[in-house]
Amino acid sequence: MSAHCQLTGARPGFGNTISHSHRRTSRRFDPNIQRKRYWLPSEGRHVRLTLSARAIKTMDVIGVEAAVARIRARGGKV
Repeated sequence: MSAHCQLTGARPGFGNTISHSHRRTSRRFDPNIQRKRYWLPSEGRHVRLTLSARAIKTMDVIGVEAAVARIRARGGKV
């Protein structure tokens, strides 16, 4: 599963791990991605979305219908 949120578009960030001796090695900062299933009443079916933890909280506020509309507006497939 790719580390990519369908609602917010959160993707991995990149940086360095710095050791005690100050050597730098490359690393990835992945968003907290979860797969979650929601009931979509307008279509009478469940949808499975790949969301970040922050997007799950956003879904609680704006609702499933509005979130799916945002995902489709960004060109995402639901």
